[in-house]
Amino acid sequence: MTRFFATIAALSVAVAMPALAQADAGAVAKAPPPAPYQQVSKLVKLPDFLPGIGELFVDPATLPAGPFLAYDHDGKLVSTIYMIPIKDMNADKKFDNLLQPGGDVDHVDIYFNAGHPGVEEPHEHIVLWHVPVADEASVEK
Repeated sequence: MTRFFATIAALSVAVAMPALAQADAGAVAKAPPPAPYQQVSKLVKLPDFLPGIGELFVDPATLPAGPFLAYDHDGKLVSTIYMIPIKDMNADKKFDNLLQPGGDVDHVDIYFNAGHPGVEEPHEHIVLWHVPVADEASVEK
């Protein structure tokens, strides 16, 4: 239950961001985003496009949590993803000032991932979708 409350706390901070944090939304609306973001597939052994997620970019200084910026095949930003290690989801850890550089959030998904190149340990994906549910299909394949 503690992990649940930590996730909700992190999510509420991410969704209720100040206007200043959202000022970057235009700069990251199309791939590739400006520095310091780098294409994840150039940093770790992952494909350029991950079905269900898209083409990922991240500022390496923010690893493992991110934010990761996810783009569809047309280079349009569809989501901002945080990858929070399970070991950090506890009452002793806070996640303050989580940015949502992509701007407005339409809806949020949270799901477990057992680990992958770049974030090897088990973690939660907190996906801040900038597009409606119907438009998630743009990253399905």
